Amino acid sequence: MSQKWSQTCRRVCMLQRISNRTTNLNSRNIATSTSCKAKRSQSLAEADSRPVKDVRQMEFQSYNLNPYPRLATPPSTAPMTSISSIKQKWETTLEKAQKADHTVTLTGRITSKRESSNKLVFYDVTCDGHTMQVVVSRATYQGSPEAFAQINKTLCRGDIIAVSGVPGKTNHGQLSIYATERLNLLSPCLHDIPKTKLNDAGKRFRNRHVDLLTNPDAIQTLRTRAQIIKFIRQFLDSRGFLEVETPVLATLAGGANAKPFVTVANALDMEMQLRIAPELYLKQLVIGGLDRVYEIGKQFRNEGIDADHNPEFTTCEYYQAYGNLEGLLTDTETMLRTMVEDVCGTHQIKTRDGTMIDFSKPFRRINVIEELEQKTKQPLPNLEDADAVTKLLSICREQNIHVPQPHTVSRILDKLISGLIEPECIHPTFLLGHPLVMSPLAKDAVDERGRNIAARFELFVGTRELINAYEELNDPDEQRKRFLRQQQDRIDGDGEAQMADHRFCDALEYGLPPTAGWGMGVDRVVQLLTENNHIREVLAFPVVRNE
Repeated sequence: MSQKWSQTCRRVCMLQRISNRTTNLNSRNIATSTSCKAKRSQSLAEADSRPVKDVRQMEFQSYNLNPYPRLATPPSTAPMTSISSIKQKWETTLEKAQKADHTVTLTGRITSKRESSNKLVFYDVTCDGHTMQVVVSRATYQGSPEAFAQINKTLCRGDIIAVSGVPGKTNHGQLSIYATERLNLLSPCLHDIPKTKLNDAGKRFRNRHVDLLTNPDAIQTLRTRAQIIKFIRQFLDSRGFLEVETPVLATLAGGANAKPFVTVANALDMEMQLRIAPELYLKQLVIGGLDRVYEIGKQFRNEGIDADHNPEFTTCEYYQAYGNLEGLLTDTETMLRTMVEDVCGTHQIKTRDGTMIDFSKPFRRINVIEELEQKTKQPLPNLEDADAVTKLLSICREQNIHVPQPHTVSRILDKLISGLIEPECIHPTFLLGHPLVMSPLAKDAVDERGRNIAARFELFVGTRELINAYEELNDPDEQRKRFLRQQQDRIDGDGEAQMADHRFCDALEYGLPPTAGWGMGVDRVVQLLTENNHIREVLAFPVVRNE
């Protein structure tokens, strides 16, 4: 009878393994089908042909071990404690070879396993950026010898565990947890984690979880990003601004020159667009009586991907009723200077190429028109003339600046500025005095030579544009005229020219106070303060092309 029962058990186990393998194979076949491959690239887990996963799953079955248990609340005699708290409490109070009189429970991922003997195993456990050594000794472990052997044989590098034990220091003075009551697997790692960080950009960002497990710098960048966003909120909140949320889906995306993503709302049978900027909504809130509003959120622009551009990115925009350009300039200097000091601990930062950028000095100011005329050694043509495009293209050819189609006055001027002025904007630099044609939503002003310009500035640091700000146009009739000019640019082939939003113009007829508007590219600020040259490094999950 015993022999028959044993044979039956072996057959059941074999059938279970076959069933599991079939399920895994079917799942993988579905995941790697042609239709799925067309939608996404192969992950590192799919590319891993080693038998680690199958071996470990068979091991769990043989030990009758549930590798994914519910997390049990630890007893009051061994409370859950973070590694940072353990270090803060006992790092300086314990001597070498001394143990505390408390029992604690900690959780984390095994990053290293070292077997000194079959009775002594050392683990390094990491949680929330902190690492603690766990000493599992047969002499102090309260479980049975069989349980001790089984759990230490089962646990592998990468596994997530819970351990209860006594804080203490080794003979060499290293603070550790000596496991006593509990050593449990909470979640296994079924693939080998690389011991060095991934270098291939494609593998890194298609498998961001693995990148973060192997690259501490990537985690630190995301922490710094959170610190920067927190600072921006505190800065604006302290000045009486109200944080709001505006629609991401709209029937008409406006507020900037960009090509939107288009989708369909099935319930409404209506074409919609992902927003390219929250500007028009925020100004309507100001019209409605919210004098100071801001929003930190995602924008979406159907444009190219490079070191400074990702189709999905984060901005902060604020609008202040009864504000002007001079106030924006002052507040921008104050924000950036205090932000750098708060995040970096100093007013000076270093870029990856070794350049030192100083935020303590007054920011440099450049008049765009005057600087262009000085660089090109000739005056700009009258931008209202019919042959303005031809004359501007002639200047570009003289300066060896290529301007792709379509050729509009605004696009050509933008290329001239990016080619002749922006490369010199290493230290914080305000660009002012833009021709009005470049700013369809900005209030107009008159410079010292009687030319119509936009009451606008851009802030560049490290040759990157970080901030764009201006006094808001609040004349509804003038706004309609400018939208019509933008429509003509679209007809001429500029797919990024703003579309006319007549409902916004109608809203302006209720009266927009003199308003100062300000927008920051949050991702670029994070790039600057974390010394990252590519925008993908500061995004948790950047857009990556399929293989």
